[in-house]
Amino acid sequence: MLRVEVAVVGAGIAGASAAARIAPHRSVCLLEREAQPGTHASGRSATMFATAYGNRLVRRLALASQAFLADAGHPGGPLLHPRGMLHVASPGQEALLEAFAAETGLARLAAGEVLDLVPILRPEAVIGGVLDRAAAAIDDHRFLQLCLRSLKAAGGTLRCNAEVTGIEPVGSGYRLATSAGLVEAELVVNAAGAWADGLARLAGMPPLGLKALRRTAVTVDPPPGSDPSGWPMAIDIAETWYFKPEGGRLLLSPADATEVPPQDVHAEEWDVAVAIDRYARLTGHEPRRIHHRWAGLRSFVPDHSPVVGCLPGHDRFLWLAGQGGAGFMTAPALAEIAAALATGRDVPDELRALLAELSPARLATIDG
Repeated sequence: MLRVEVAVVGAGIAGASAAARIAPHRSVCLLEREAQPGTHASGRSATMFATAYGNRLVRRLALASQAFLADAGHPGGPLLHPRGMLHVASPGQEALLEAFAAETGLARLAAGEVLDLVPILRPEAVIGGVLDRAAAAIDDHRFLQLCLRSLKAAGGTLRCNAEVTGIEPVGSGYRLATSAGLVEAELVVNAAGAWADGLARLAGMPPLGLKALRRTAVTVDPPPGSDPSGWPMAIDIAETWYFKPEGGRLLLSPADATEVPPQDVHAEEWDVAVAIDRYARLTGHEPRRIHHRWAGLRSFVPDHSPVVGCLPGHDRFLWLAGQGGAGFMTAPALAEIAAALATGRDVPDELRALLAELSPARLATIDG
């Protein structure tokens, strides 16, 4: 029997970053159902930082996370690498382009300026765009490992192959039955990603209506003679495709969002074909070979904002879920909030105003 003050369930970037922040103040165990941390959403992400992406709350959390991600004091330097994100508008998307530029405050680019930035786009496929120059690629693997090392250095414990199969109230906390043994904790942090509603049901808690959405990606060679290393990530203004430079190749996605039960997802042939077709229509380039294909899960509650906090009357069960496609770029701020709530410390002033919007109590769709 392992007894700790806090058990964090899920060793993706949400759970790992929260556990690392909690560990200096409380005894903590990080539980992961897979053999390695970051196996699902966190290991299959495009990992961009962009304050023009997501809804208003997601953007505020990203801004609050920027200083940590950009800190040159991390081993290996900043976790952000300049990349830029180019939101591209095609014929028929004039209204979307105008609305996006107005919402973000970013300047519109003419079609020629878009083509200068990503020269493989076909001129007839572009009417203009918006460039988020501050967007950057996130070193996701190093970020996750930094959290795990910080957890260990502060005396925290990581248990992999430890799927939670049962939760029962014990005293003022919970006893968790896992495939790696029993764990008792005064507080459970539910960072189980797409499985967070299932974990809540094990504890007799109402679910929040999380939906797991599958997203597909493939990597291909760029067109012969082209060098994508200096290109920004390119994304449709309506988010029906994107591609970005990745290790000398291009990562393509059809930006699919197919609802599936929580599971270890794989790329479906149809979605792979759609990714290639949309890229070919935009660029006129038909890749000869797909080097790698995969799919990952992104989980959302109905309002597409993250959830951090406890439901009324259930202050021993803290939600940290619903990050959608913004897990890495919001993790530092969300971990700071979750750790403060888990340890009884004050939430930093710049984040305290967000607590009501992040609370699970906001979700009117909660049922038993």
